[in-house]
Amino acid sequence: MDPAGPATVASIHIYPVKAGRAVDLAEAEVQPCGLAGDRRWLVTDPDGQFITQRAEPTLALVGAQYDAAGNLHLSAPGQPPLPVVPPAEAHGAEMLWVRVWQSKVRAAAAGHQPDAWFSGYLGRPVRLVHLDDPTRRQVDPEFGAPGDRVSFADGYPLLLTSMGSLDELGRWLIEDAQPAVPMTRFRPSVVVAGAAPWAEDGWRRIQIGPVPFRVAKPCGRCVVTTIDQQTAERGRQPLAMLGRRRRFGQQLVFGQNLIPDATGAIRIGDPVRVLDAVT
Repeated sequence: MDPAGPATVASIHIYPVKAGRAVDLAEAEVQPCGLAGDRRWLVTDPDGQFITQRAEPTLALVGAQYDAAGNLHLSAPGQPPLPVVPPAEAHGAEMLWVRVWQSKVRAAAAGHQPDAWFSGYLGRPVRLVHLDDPTRRQVDPEFGAPGDRVSFADGYPLLLTSMGSLDELGRWLIEDAQPAVPMTRFRPSVVVAGAAPWAEDGWRRIQIGPVPFRVAKPCGRCVVTTIDQQTAERGRQPLAMLGRRRRFGQQLVFGQNLIPDATGAIRIGDPVRVLDAVT
């Protein structure tokens, strides 16, 4: 029997450009590196160092949508819409070395026009790159197997969060005379409903619809959680509250990182089965 009670998928999200706005989906294809189309594009400085909302909060306002052909369509306040064809090494694209945390990986340069679009928006020289081959970047070997791969996500293919835990966090904030925060602050891949608050802390293996996952490690949270994803304004919460109530060692935890053990489609409403948990 599932110790967390019945749980189902409440929402699914991808972020085509790392640090950009979420795209909400009814269903998504789970690939070895994460959800199809998720964080396959990255903004970097001229030296290839990745840029996120930590340094540029207004990236939260950058919209990115795929069309039926797989082209990316960018939008942002004050900028004209821009379509971008995915570059690839196989098609002769310029290849660059880029860095995401400790990972150094080759990526395809998107070209002058996308670079100029993002540079104009952020007010400094930046580049846009595409992870044309998602097998290039390995998951941290301390928490993954040799064949595990990840896109431009911070470290793991998917991030799972729970509505039960968000509700509990909201109660803590309201009791402290602070407003509750929405789930968008945590930028999840999959949100589950019906699980008890913090039940996900004990999960070790789960199955979402037909797809099994390993729960690699808890997700340590950062200043991005304090950025309003609708306005790009910074605050103090929920990071301050997580520091008081959800500190585990050096990490302030909300959510769990997942590694898929198979591929397949997941959908809103799919059951979430706990296959192995700490009891």
